[in-house]
Amino acid sequence: MAGSEVQVEPKARAGAVARARRAWRGWRGRRPFWGGVLVLFGGAEILFTLRAPLPIVLHIGIQGLAGYLVPAVMVLCGLLILFNPAQRLFYSILAVLASLGSWLTSNLGGFLLGMLFGVVGSCLAFGWLPDQPPRRRWLRRDRTGRKAADPAGV
Repeated sequence: MAGSEVQVEPKARAGAVARARRAWRGWRGRRPFWGGVLVLFGGAEILFTLRAPLPIVLHIGIQGLAGYLVPAVMVLCGLLILFNPAQRLFYSILAVLASLGSWLTSNLGGFLLGMLFGVVGSCLAFGWLPDQPPRRRWLRRDRTGRKAADPAGV
């Protein structure tokens, strides 16, 4: 049957989307996600400012290796924070040192923006605690509109 296509019901598609969303939230909740993303984004921003065709691009320090090595270390640390959260303390310390070192080697830390993203992301990754229960964002309300007592005590 060349003309027949498999029809997926909207309920089945919604169930698959819900399962994928739960899996994504579970994966994201077991690691310092936002810290790793900010370090990764900060390193990428610094790498992009090195190649910017602007007349105000500064070349401070060793123009070749150090200018590209420091943001590459930041990108690598961001990826390792995301995919190997057990060693997040080491990677976050290395990322904050690379972020601060980018001030001297990479256009004043990607014009301050990449350096700030790297430092904030490193601090978030360093302070992340893996054994904390997930915070309940929405508390149930009783019929009068008041917040009900949280059964978990959180």
